[in-house]
Amino acid sequence: MKGLFKSKPRTPADVVRQTRELLIYVDLHYNSRDPKQEEKMGELSKNIRELKSILYGNSESEPVAEFCTQLTQEFFKENTLRLLVVCLPKLSLETRKDATQVVANLQRQLVHSRLIASDYLETNKDLLDILVSGYENMDIALHYGAMLRECIRHQSIARYVLESEHMKKFFDYIQLPNFDIASDASATFKELLTRHKSTVAEFLSRNYDWFFAEFNSRLLSSPNYITRRQAIKVLGDMLLDRSNSAVMMRYVSSKDNLMILMNLLRESSKNIQIEAFHVFKLFAANKNKPPEIATILVTNRSKLLRFLAGFKIDKEDEQFEADKEQVIKEISAL
Repeated sequence: MKGLFKSKPRTPADVVRQTRELLIYVDLHYNSRDPKQEEKMGELSKNIRELKSILYGNSESEPVAEFCTQLTQEFFKENTLRLLVVCLPKLSLETRKDATQVVANLQRQLVHSRLIASDYLETNKDLLDILVSGYENMDIALHYGAMLRECIRHQSIARYVLESEHMKKFFDYIQLPNFDIASDASATFKELLTRHKSTVAEFLSRNYDWFFAEFNSRLLSSPNYITRRQAIKVLGDMLLDRSNSAVMMRYVSSKDNLMILMNLLRESSKNIQIEAFHVFKLFAANKNKPPEIATILVTNRSKLLRFLAGFKIDKEDEQFEADKEQVIKEISAL
């Protein structure tokens, strides 16, 4: 007889609906004296853990595509994502981690061949404002940062962030005193500037002056070694990308940029020297060097040739050696 009265197992849509109700409760009653608060927070943690288990599977079973689809449809039908983002600071550390993984997974879930997360974010772009500003709150910076990187997998969302006032804030976030948060902001910054080629090329062309003025003065000339090292790597990734060829030509026609690169070549750090060389070679290889660039290279020719002759990297790299030979040839011929 007992078996007849067993409660029906919850569907993935039921779990989302109950999670939404609990998030609404937390949003309204957090810090109130409601005696049910602890119980509700416990239920919410359990539900978010269950959502994660449906999307990722667990030690006993793989995720079921049909359940993932049901969950995704219900999740984006109403404002569950908004509630989850807004309530994240109120959740326990473990639940924040689970919630971050749920949001990350949902960005990749296809429903009838569509990424419905992208459609939802398109009409709720202010959520991106909340995620970016999360870098200002130490407790949630890494969770919001991880969510943000997943959201900018969608090209239109990356474009929104690139074109917003938030891009200027990244120059501050990358230099925050907390190493983990600064590194996370740097990873997001790199993703924004390298993932969607055509959008990045458009952004750099339109915002060339202020962007590179900030990039050179605040990142490449930063007193912080890590900041300089990460910045020169991102610069190389941007300029060596074919889609940014017009921006690259503009960058290597500036004598101020060349002086910064030559200073980076003189760094004691081998890593910075190598990354700086990859950008410096673009100045040397430019067939249409402006006279002022050629003058600087000629004035420093003997120093540069002496440096390049002894410039070695730890492992054998044919491409590096070929590039170096080419640069030596170009400078010698000036």
